[in-house]
Amino acid sequence: MEFFSEYLRQDHLLSRVDARIKLFTALFVILLTISYQGILFPVFILSLAIMVSLNMKIPLKVLAIRFSEPLFIVIVLVLIKTFSQGKSPFFSIDAYLFTLTLYSDGLYEGILLSLRILAAVSVVVILGFAMPFTEFMAALSWFRAPRVFVEILVFAYRYIFVLLEEALVIYNAQKNRLGYSNLRRGLSSFGVLSGSLTLKAFEHSQNTATAMIQRGFDGDMPMLKHRALRLGEVAGAMFFLAIITALWKL
Repeated sequence: MEFFSEYLRQDHLLSRVDARIKLFTALFVILLTISYQGILFPVFILSLAIMVSLNMKIPLKVLAIRFSEPLFIVIVLVLIKTFSQGKSPFFSIDAYLFTLTLYSDGLYEGILLSLRILAAVSVVVILGFAMPFTEFMAALSWFRAPRVFVEILVFAYRYIFVLLEEALVIYNAQKNRLGYSNLRRGLSSFGVLSGSLTLKAFEHSQNTATAMIQRGFDGDMPMLKHRALRLGEVAGAMFFLAIITALWKL
């Protein structure tokens, strides 16, 4: 659980900014990033996000974990673009049954798309470290996100940790009984683990629904309340977005 933002350093500059302003700013920057057609702006956003992460004292191990999955997707995307799309061959490799051709324009398009993906992901990562999950839900509620959607996210987030602990208990029990000693037994144990967690998820959902109904739950969550926006924070966010927009237009 130390990889979630609530368990990391919280006394940084962004922690004092209203969650609604952070969410709006992040969405605006993401839209600018994915709509940009060149290289400079995504590189600038990615570099800025890395500098902010270092300023927030985020451990490099945690950053590596957050970027591992999108980085794998980016590598696959670049390879697909390079070897399957394009009109300007760079060089070819003659295999026994086929010819593998590398296209320079396909490589360039893959790099452009990959930089936009990494820059957008870096903004999402910073957003996750900049505020707890409850503040994020409160900001979504203020932006008039569907109440049912917010409720589902809150309860799902609550039981992620419960299911994680139960999964670790089952996994350790299986491992102590040599459930992962070979590939066949490992696949069988993983199937049992997945089935057990599915049943426990249904059980927790029914128990939670019953408990909330018995307590007269009407959808109103006190933690989704918010304070009035501060003029200084709004002005600072507008100034930052104006600079970012100017750089985007260059």
